[in-house]
Amino acid sequence: MANSIFRMVVQVGTQAKCIRLFAMEEISFWIGIIATMAFAVTGVLAIADRGVDLFGVLVLGLITAIGGGTIRDIILEVPTFWSDNQIYVWLALGASVLTFFAESFFTQPQIYRWMLYIDGFGAALFAIQGADKAWNMNFGLPVAPVILGVITAIGGGLLRDVLAGRKTLIMSHELYAIPVTLGCVAYVLVLNFLPQYVVEGSVICMLGIFGLRAAAIYWDLRVPKMFITKTR
Repeated sequence: MANSIFRMVVQVGTQAKCIRLFAMEEISFWIGIIATMAFAVTGVLAIADRGVDLFGVLVLGLITAIGGGTIRDIILEVPTFWSDNQIYVWLALGASVLTFFAESFFTQPQIYRWMLYIDGFGAALFAIQGADKAWNMNFGLPVAPVILGVITAIGGGLLRDVLAGRKTLIMSHELYAIPVTLGCVAYVLVLNFLPQYVVEGSVICMLGIFGLRAAAIYWDLRVPKMFITKTR
């Protein structure tokens, strides 16, 4: 009797965990869709004042949206994530076209600010997804998951800035890459020492990255001057 009850408890617990993981994957997918579009929009807005034509907008918007994940998958030597599900490509292109024709709407201070928050949340999600993918493939543990998480989150923006001849995210002193890096390090620690709490850990790390990025946007926080080299 006791054994039967124990087995029932284990089965219920396992089913609950599976349902929770499925729900997390579903939520992550839709957040990823929204974040991809936000990346494309902010990518286009970052170079809109340079007189870029529609083709240039499509290229830079797409690179910003899927560039980081593409670099990650190339390093991992696996098919790129958008080759299996091209909805990411089409939505990034659609968001880029929309931004091109509705630039005046997206450049309104309030709208643009909200896009930055969505972009920050997308960066948090993609960072944890990237770190998780590398960890599950046992790729370069424990350092590589942190590096690939950061690349997934900011790689597209870096490619955009290089192609557009702009100061890159790393050089702008924005608190963008630092929160992502801290979150990826924390997540790798959870995976290593508390693997039974991977779902909870991923959510906490994701919210931590977003919280730091949101604070940076709200209060216009930047890297302290003591950690910046002097210009010559």
